[in-house]
Amino acid sequence: MSSFIIVNARILTLAGEKTPRRKDAMNDLGIIEDGFVAVRDGIVEHVASGAPDEDFIITHSDIPVVDANGGVVMPAFVDCHTHTCWAGSRLEEFEMGLRGVSYLDILKQGGGIMSTVRAVRESTQEDLCLDVLGRLGLMVSQGTTTVEIKSGYGLTTKDELKMLRSIHDASQDVPQFIVGTFLGAHAIDPEQENFADIVIHETLPAIVQEFPNITCDAYCEKGAWSVDETTRLFEKAIDLGCPIRAHVDQFNPLGMLTKAVELGAISVDHLEHSTDDEITILASSNTIAVLLPASGFCLHDAYARGRAIIDLGCPVAIATNYNPGSAPSPSMPFAISLACRRLGLTPAEAITAATHNAACVLNLQDRVGRIEVGMQADIQLLDCDDERDLAWHVAAGGPLLVSIKGEIVHLLTDGEMETEEES
Repeated sequence: MSSFIIVNARILTLAGEKTPRRKDAMNDLGIIEDGFVAVRDGIVEHVASGAPDEDFIITHSDIPVVDANGGVVMPAFVDCHTHTCWAGSRLEEFEMGLRGVSYLDILKQGGGIMSTVRAVRESTQEDLCLDVLGRLGLMVSQGTTTVEIKSGYGLTTKDELKMLRSIHDASQDVPQFIVGTFLGAHAIDPEQENFADIVIHETLPAIVQEFPNITCDAYCEKGAWSVDETTRLFEKAIDLGCPIRAHVDQFNPLGMLTKAVELGAISVDHLEHSTDDEITILASSNTIAVLLPASGFCLHDAYARGRAIIDLGCPVAIATNYNPGSAPSPSMPFAISLACRRLGLTPAEAITAATHNAACVLNLQDRVGRIEVGMQADIQLLDCDDERDLAWHVAAGGPLLVSIKGEIVHLLTDGEMETEEES
């Protein structure tokens, strides 16, 4: 079934401009207080206030009807920054962190990213794919239907290709839309001499040959990729036709934010320690700030200054950063709650950041992130009648219903869907 009608709903359409939303526009959810949404063949066919009239009911008598009972209907989440493809466990490191060992110290001891790298290298492509599929199931149960997944735990040409192939394989087995990103610059492999040059001149071209125009990402941080190395990688990526994104300022402001903006990056992600001057530069650009509050929650309680970043005029998206070390959370509702409680966003801003603006990061704003006629019917029905519940609740249950292209892929309602003829 790829057709249905939801009636008696509070609808967050997020209708409006297709470009990333900034400032006051992030608070405008395009709310229809009491209305209905009609989906036919996977596409939003009709969105309106009130109830369907008699003529509409007659012409749509073949389509099942869901009564929202005043509940919130909104776009499904777009998780635009994740590391959902990994192998192995980091539970020992989790305990080390509880004993006070810092994340950067764990990295220096060969843990962190390199611990997962070793596990990924020992895994088969099939095993990685199966792991990804299990995690995607968790994510859709929380309302996420579009997921970006990075490589970056292989760090050799062979293993980076293995990761991206496993991500592609997983994308063929789920209804969710999966976007793969090349993150070969996730760490510096101490066992490979001239590692940055290998990634730039060998691994990146090999990746692009198999995955043309794939987005290229890099983690610029002390102990990882330097500003110079990251810049050289990005210049090569641009020459090969790849969009670029950058992890910046998670622990130290190194100046890569400004350089990424100059190079035309789609997004700069993290920003926990970005300076006022660089945020001001970001605000005057088309680059989107992707904030990852679960990392601060899990690591060190350091958070991006979301309120200041929005007030200065930056378009903001939020994401889970789902990974085995610094953000083991598949939940966009949790990211929304943290964004409000720790980053200073309003609930409406956080919802915009988790839907439309996140879709803009992936260049999918013509497809998902809003409920408008002609858009793909990636829709969720929340178990509440006020969207602020997403920010207020912590670790609550997921949505009652999730659809992808009009297909109901997650359903927790007690009632049965019924056609008008049956009713």
